[in-house]
Amino acid sequence: MARVLIVDDDPAILEILHAYLSGEGYEVLQAADGQYARELLPRADLAVLDWMLPGVSGLELAREARSAGLDLPLLMLTARGEEEDKLRSLDLGVDDYVVKPFSPREVVARVRALLRRAGVRHEIRSGELELDLRTRRATLGGRSLELSKLEYDLLSTFAQHPGLVWTRERLLERVWGDDFPSTARVVDVHVTGLRRKLGDDADAPRFIETVRGVGYRFMDAQEGGEDG
Repeated sequence: MARVLIVDDDPAILEILHAYLSGEGYEVLQAADGQYARELLPRADLAVLDWMLPGVSGLELAREARSAGLDLPLLMLTARGEEEDKLRSLDLGVDDYVVKPFSPREVVARVRALLRRAGVRHEIRSGELELDLRTRRATLGGRSLELSKLEYDLLSTFAQHPGLVWTRERLLERVWGDDFPSTARVVDVHVTGLRRKLGDDADAPRFIETVRGVGYRFMDAQEGGEDG
């Protein structure tokens, strides 16, 4: 399930976009100001940003996201429809632009298109491992895996980004979010439990590889091989 962040200081817009996007099966995060949006951006697969926000503007958020190396798609919502404003936002790394007033269906369609272009999928397969992100179901060799919420969120985070090295701190931001624990070692505990359920050997991994001194990365089936 893709995670969409909506950032807007208008409660009515937050409510209607939340209803439409969650109705399409997306997990929705919300922020009414740029400061809180900064905390949520690393956890999102796509962000819908209002240009005019109290404090930190949507344009500034886009600039910061790109400077920080975040490559999630960015969709800008604004009442500013002049061509110069559009070009300015696109130059700063915004991927698409919708002028207010807008149709919620149009926003959903653009979100869907941006996620498709970014390669965010609903189903993931890696060797014998299969994940359905809409139903939160994971199977291995056709057998259903009994995973806790945190274990599933960890696995889906890994599997959606094969080859990407995740630090423990980044995993805490992405998976634990507001329930951020006091120590990053909790990540190791949950990865160990997840490996046990996957039948994965840390010394000869098929799925989750330890990158010493950094964190973890997910090995796709072609890279890791069916034989481990």
